[in-house]
Amino acid sequence: MAQPNFWQQPEKAQTLIKQTNQDKEKYDNFMHLQEEQENAAVALELLQEDSSDHQLAAELSQNLHTLESDLHQYELALLLSGTYDANNAIVEIHPGAGGTESQDWGAMLLRMYERWSEQHHFQVEIEDYQTGEEAGIKSVTLMVKGHNAYGLLRSEHGVHRLVRISPFDAAGRRHTSFASVEVMPELDDTITVEINPDDLRVDVFRSSGAGGQHINKTSSAVRITHLPTGIVVSSQAQRSQLQNRQTAMNMLKAKLYQKQLAAQKQREAQIKGEQSAIGWGSQIRSYVFHPYTMVKDHRTNYETSNGQAVMDGDLDDFIYAYLQWKLQQNESN
Repeated sequence: MAQPNFWQQPEKAQTLIKQTNQDKEKYDNFMHLQEEQENAAVALELLQEDSSDHQLAAELSQNLHTLESDLHQYELALLLSGTYDANNAIVEIHPGAGGTESQDWGAMLLRMYERWSEQHHFQVEIEDYQTGEEAGIKSVTLMVKGHNAYGLLRSEHGVHRLVRISPFDAAGRRHTSFASVEVMPELDDTITVEINPDDLRVDVFRSSGAGGQHINKTSSAVRITHLPTGIVVSSQAQRSQLQNRQTAMNMLKAKLYQKQLAAQKQREAQIKGEQSAIGWGSQIRSYVFHPYTMVKDHRTNYETSNGQAVMDGDLDDFIYAYLQWKLQQNESN
């Protein structure tokens, strides 16, 4: 950074500064942990010499509690060391077959992720919102903005299953609903994805639904279809058609890049002779509210009986369990 030509490539310089700041923060946190550990060790030695010092015992207990909490946060930061973990996250929710039941389930998941984002002080922008016919949603796309948003939310990628007594069934029968959640990192300009303009169909329409806060009389919403793959992205959250087009292009870029990575992973699995399921269809978590209450992740086997807390955004234990499980999977491979 002290070199005279450092700022000749501003984007590369900004990327390096960002990485340097993250590394410095990691180093400072480690040194802080080391200092906390040394202080606790000294307090323990003093307490062993005089076990009747109740004030010192209380201070040591508090110090150990703080150390444990800080160590957990540090370990979490180390687990979030993937290439795009620090990026913003693009989250799409698509209800499965089942009409009103699954569409309502999609809306419940939307609320869950909004609550979780609020707890982490992340900014949420609804880029596209398609209202359900009677209740819930047909689909929704969120942009969750904040440091490590993608690294944390990538644990949610997959199919989510709900079992409950349906509020829409007059007979009060139990129903099972499914919704898929797709999570992608928002990519910056350092990632190049070749997109041929001739491969795109761009449609404009008027904003509508919960995502169209700036509804107006002009056709500002944008839908882009990538003809070779059939991928469709939409944006209606911004005020201008130009802004929505740029947002939609960024989402398309992220989807195409993730598709490339999935294809590469599949080729590697074939070379290794592995039976690897890389599609979106694997069920990752069940939310059961009848005849008992339990939310269980089928990858990590982590579960809780406090389903209401989970629906209110209490996802951190599931996320942490996933990150540890994913680390073990990577080490075994």
